[in-house]
Amino acid sequence: MGQLGTALSDGLKMTIGYADALVKTIPDARFAEMPKDDLNSPAFLIGHLAIYAPKMAEMMGHTGACSVPASWEELFKNGAKCVSTPGAYPSKSELVRAFTDGWTTVANLLPKVDDSVFNGPNPYEGLRDRLPNLAGVASFMCLAHNMMHLGQISAWRRVAGLGSAM
Repeated sequence: MGQLGTALSDGLKMTIGYADALVKTIPDARFAEMPKDDLNSPAFLIGHLAIYAPKMAEMMGHTGACSVPASWEELFKNGAKCVSTPGAYPSKSELVRAFTDGWTTVANLLPKVDDSVFNGPNPYEGLRDRLPNLAGVASFMCLAHNMMHLGQISAWRRVAGLGSAM
């Protein structure tokens, strides 16, 4: 077992738990709601995060360990615009399941990754100047990226009148 992968897995499992706490009391009918034009909905944010779990698994050499529908890439990729159009996004249950299943798969794979693998180059050329190796991109994607967007859901809850999830 790799020490770095184990540490990342422990943090990622906490992140998955936080995501569950944030979304479980949001009514299905409100999951894609945008209470303000510039406030991304939980549906968009969970979908955005869900598309990165398969990419993270692939970076660790586990292509196909988890997946999301191919159509989700255009809906949720970096730079995609959140929309408030009814029916534009998959259901809450589908999105939450993809997020939870995908990132749980990654959390279970991480401890099996030898520490030497994390010394390999970041496969995303656009991020390589800031995150030169797989350790940096894994840390960012599994922890910082997820928590950054989950924090947006926490703020959304307050604006939507649902209060803190904690």
